[in-house]
Amino acid sequence: MCLCIPSQIVETHPEDSTVTVDTLGVRRRISTHLIEDPLSMGDYLLIHVGFAISKINEQEALKSLEEYRLLLAEMGEEEARALFI
Repeated sequence: MCLCIPSQIVETHPEDSTVTVDTLGVRRRISTHLIEDPLSMGDYLLIHVGFAISKINEQEALKSLEEYRLLLAEMGEEEARALFI
């Protein structure tokens, strides 16, 4: 199963077409090679295996993040941590 949790751009690295994103407090660097839309700090992306696969609007991202937070609150710490590995 793949969960695409909205991730917010917190740093851009145009020299290699990557960005650093924050996914519910976890930061990682991902490729933006598959995205044609211009990207800016604060934009939200959906990511799969280290690649941004789409850009989503802030309202949609915030709604999804709230649902994920509710889901994570119901899970045990170990189960929740496994989602970010």
